[in-house]
This record gives sequence, C-alpha cells and structure tokens, in this order.
Amino acid sequence: MTALELSRLQFAVVTVYHYLFVPLSISLSALTAGLQTVWWRTRDDRYSRATLLAGKLLTATFAVGVVTGLVQEFQFGLSWSAFAQYYGDVFGPTLAIEGMLAFFLEATFLGLWWFGRDRLRPGLHLATIWVVAIGTLVSAYVILAANAFMQHPVGAATDPATGRAVLGSFGALLTNPVVVASFPHTIAGAFMSGGALLMAIGMWRRRDDAEQAPTWRVLARVGAWTTLVGGTAVSLTGDALGKVMTAVQPMKMAAAEALYETTGHAPFSLVAIQLPGMAQPWSLDVPWLLSFLATGDPTATVQGIDDLQRRYELQFGPGDYTPWIPVAYWTFRLMIGLGVLATGIAAYVLWRTRRGREFTPTWFADRWLLRFLWVLPVLPTAAATFGWLFTETARQPWLVFGLFRTHDGVSPTLTPIELTASLAGFALVYGVLAVVWVRLVLHVSRREPAPLHPTSGTEQEPEPVLEMSY
Repeated sequence: MTALELSRLQFAVVTVYHYLFVPLSISLSALTAGLQTVWWRTRDDRYSRATLLAGKLLTATFAVGVVTGLVQEFQFGLSWSAFAQYYGDVFGPTLAIEGMLAFFLEATFLGLWWFGRDRLRPGLHLATIWVVAIGTLVSAYVILAANAFMQHPVGAATDPATGRAVLGSFGALLTNPVVVASFPHTIAGAFMSGGALLMAIGMWRRRDDAEQAPTWRVLARVGAWTTLVGGTAVSLTGDALGKVMTAVQPMKMAAAEALYETTGHAPFSLVAIQLPGMAQPWSLDVPWLLSFLATGDPTATVQGIDDLQRRYELQFGPGDYTPWIPVAYWTFRLMIGLGVLATGIAAYVLWRTRRGREFTPTWFADRWLLRFLWVLPVLPTAAATFGWLFTETARQPWLVFGLFRTHDGVSPTLTPIELTASLAGFALVYGVLAVVWVRLVLHVSRREPAPLHPTSGTEQEPEPVLEMSY
C-alpha cells in the first residue's frame, strides 16, 4: 500500500473508533441530566438509581472518548501535515473551542458532578450535569462546522501568495448550510445510540434482578423512547440533509444510488445485485423516491455520475472525480437499514411493556429479542458509523471539496513502514481500550443500582456540628 492509502486507512481507523464513543457521550450526558431532573422534581427513588447508573456509563465513555479524540487531532500533524498547513487557519479556531469545552468545561463539571454528589445541594448538583450536556452539544457543533467546511467551503479563501486557506468570517463558518443540516441529524443519531444502550441494559437486568425491577423498567422504557424519538428525528433531519447535500455535492447523491445517467422521476433502489449475464444490475426500486430525496420534487431530474464527471473535468481539470461507488451505495443503505431496524425494535419494546406488561418467553419475538440484547446498542452505532463512512468516502477525491485534493494533503516525508508501525500501535492500544470499556460497562450494568444520593427520597439530615473535646 502507498503512503496515501495507509494514511487514509490510519485516519479511518482512528476516526471510526473515536466516533464509537462520541454519540454515547453526547446522549448519555443529556439522558443523565434528564433522569436527574425527574428525580429532583419527584424524589422518586427509581430515577435516582437510574441517574447514577447512566452517569457511571457516561464517565467511563467520556474518559475513553477524550483519549481517542486527542489521537485523532494529532493525526493532522502526523499523517496530514500538508493539509494541516493549508487548513490550519480554518480548523484551528474550531479545535481550540472544542478543546476548551471538552477539557475545561465538560471534564471539570463532570468531575464536580461525580465527586459532588454528597457535597453539593441537589439543585446545584443538577446544574453541573446540565453544563456537561450543553457543553457536549456545543463541542459537537463546532467540530461539525469544521467538517462542513470540507464538504462545502464557505467563510474562507485561498491566499494566492501562501497557498493557504484564510478564514474571513467565523460566523459564515458556523452558519454553513451543511452544518445547519448535519447537526440535528448527528445529534438525533447520537440519542439513538445512548437510548439503545440503556434499553438493552434495562431489559437484560429486569430478568435477573426482581428486587430492582422498577428501576430497570424505567431504564428500559426511557431508552426505548429515546431510541424511537431519535430514529424519527433522524429520518426527518436526514431528508433535509439529503437536499442540502444534493445542492452542494451532487456527485455524492448520484454515488449513493449508483446513478450513472441523468434521470427524471429517478427511483431509489432498496437493493441491487449484479447477476451473471446481465448488463445492468437487478434492483428492487421505489419509484420516484430518489428525486424526492434529492430535491423534494418526485418528478425532478437528478444528475448522473457520467454527466457530473464531464462537468468536473471542465471545471477542475482532467482527473477522476468519481468516488468508490460500491462503498457509497452500500454504506448509504446500511445506514438507513440499521437505523430503521433499531427504531422498529424500540417501538416493539414500548408496545410490549405498555401499562405494566412484561416480556414472555412464549412470544417468539420476545424470546429472540431477549436472546440478542447485546445487538441493540450496536445497531444505531453501526448506522452512524456507516453514515460517516458514506459522508467522507463519497466526497473523494477531495479533502476540501473543489479546493484541495486528498493526495495533496499527505505528509511528504512519511514512509509506508512508519505508517504501518504507527497503525499497528494504534490498533493495539485501541484494542486494549475497547476491552477496558466493555468490561467497565458490564461491571456497572451487573451491579445493583445505587441511589444518586445516600438519602435519596428523604430529607437530608443536617451535618453534625464539630466540637472541641478534651
């Protein structure tokens, strides 16, 4: 493999691994804050115990996410120094804001929340976790704004003397139409991941812990509602994002459907298979759906890959501007399919547990769902991962669309041997971190849920007065 291919593989491994923890940190912080708010209003012991369990999961996830996020940022200087030199003036402010929020705001107030459970007044203690939840959203927005510049560069211009991108308007960077559309879509997907994790843990423990069954039922239903609402929001925001994507990167939408010829009333294929002896793949199509997803008009014309390739050659010069079509096609469908499956399971769980009902081994669906509970958190997380793989690979051959190509961004002095060694090191360390995180999650989930405050549900006793004694 060349240095370019190894650099892309290394960045993909680091980024995909890091993103496994990002949506969980975003959603678990908000879910912990929400559960604690309900306890603060009602003093219901079930929500106190559910709050502390969600907070423990958040703490373990946040710690691993910080470590992997640091490595991801170092990647720009390690493997992509030419790109960092070009992009630094734009990416620098966003990384600085995200770093300040992640390390000084989120980490500080998460520490206050964890160590202040028995020292802060309940209202003040609740405020600390809400600061963490809001901080994660702000961090996510500025990072998505940096990524949106790579999809649709606005607010900056290339200095002809230095060849570097110079940020002209930070406000334009933050109001990029791509980030305005992608932020709610990303956050909705994050809530699906956190909700599915709580739903799986709650359903799993309800079978084995009859004493705390009310707490586990609350956890399962809160997780199921979060997954269902998040899945609905993902579909609505994804529709808006698809129209923005078509407007700024029409090649990406064409690649998502493997649409080579410009077509009106374009259908969307649920699946396509290349059969022996057939010139065209067999596909199961939904008529007019692609035109609607791309423009909002089911009769509209969607540009094909061949026409766009000719247009880009005239605009940017000779070259191949077509992304890897099989990856774009299948990641787009896996993203949608896994998300729909997770949403459907959440709806089923809510229906089967309505009005105090319980799962029964005699129901075929209940039996298989309980047997494969471990799959539930994987579904939305995998859907989000495939979504990012589609977003980044279908932009190729550009790092910054229309301005900076991928092969120009690699560090010029890196050798394949150095990249292979660092990739092996990252894979080893990340493998250890994965084992540690999974064991922590299982350890927290298996223990009896403790109340958030030792005096949960009752008035706090006054602290004893210290007196001198002889």
